[in-house]
Amino acid sequence: MTTRLKKFLLPLLLPILLGLLTVTARAGGAYQLIGSIPIGTEGGWDYLTVDPAAQRLYVSHATRVVVIDTASDQIIGEITNTPGVHGVALAPELGRGITSNGREDQASLVDLQTLQTLAKVPTKPGPDSLLYNPARQEAYLFCGRAQAATVIDVRGAKVVATIPLGGRPEAAAIDVRAGRVYDNLEDQNEVAVIDTASHTVVTNWPIAPGAGGSGLAVDVRHHRLFIGCGESKSLVMMNAQNGRVIASVPIGAGVDADAFDPGTKLVFASCGDGTTTIAHEDSPDRLTVVQTLATERSARTMALDVRTHRIYLATAKFTPPAPGQRRGTLIPGTLKILVYGRGP
Repeated sequence: MTTRLKKFLLPLLLPILLGLLTVTARAGGAYQLIGSIPIGTEGGWDYLTVDPAAQRLYVSHATRVVVIDTASDQIIGEITNTPGVHGVALAPELGRGITSNGREDQASLVDLQTLQTLAKVPTKPGPDSLLYNPARQEAYLFCGRAQAATVIDVRGAKVVATIPLGGRPEAAAIDVRAGRVYDNLEDQNEVAVIDTASHTVVTNWPIAPGAGGSGLAVDVRHHRLFIGCGESKSLVMMNAQNGRVIASVPIGAGVDADAFDPGTKLVFASCGDGTTTIAHEDSPDRLTVVQTLATERSARTMALDVRTHRIYLATAKFTPPAPGQRRGTLIPGTLKILVYGRGP
């Protein structure tokens, strides 16, 4: 091929080659079921948390947290005495975990090695979702009944701030470098932006065309929020610097968790209707659905292992719903964790 012909063809072929590379990176094998971990016993569940470095999965389960070794998929212990536990946040540099105990309006501070409770700290009513800010060694517990966040000094085991939110909080995410915590206000169709230095809400951003924000994840590199919206059945991508809604894609019904994998640029939205929508962040301004993964009904909460790129979803069996019920009664002993990974 002559030099002149190469110069002519290169501008024409370059967009095609870049497109093929994007498709290849985005595809990388569809997600498929690779395992199931029985939990059993009685009671429901809520959030799941993965510790990729320690190879652990924490599963909230009624009055305890079940701890699973993700290398063997075996249960290795429990965190007990956590009535109505909703979730776990991890402070690995302190060797501590934090649980949100919804039935007693307290947070447990736990030794991650022994799984023993070191202290309990009171919160505002209804602690539910939570996260940890390693820059200040503080835990944020978002309290639904109080429409507020309780901020706890994890090392000192004490409350350092209460942040009024002006709406019912749902899932939250943090950008440590920006000094911002983001939280869905489900009943306001807004994201509350919290300054971690002053412990105040500095602004609220509407999520329209989304409605009923539940799950929330963040791409800190590109300053993007991913908001799973239950009412609008959509996944909204928002600029985390100015609140501008950039894109929106459809998802299933009953979303309760989102996750973002920086290694693959995949975004996950797990839904109670038995689907998990997987989208790809093609660019900071473009979001494309690449797979609708069939899971099981009620598999609405999820955790992502960014090291293995696996996702974990909790589900159980229910009796047929009675008239007027949204769903039936959970059948004891049927709780399990579904494990999904990328195929070849």
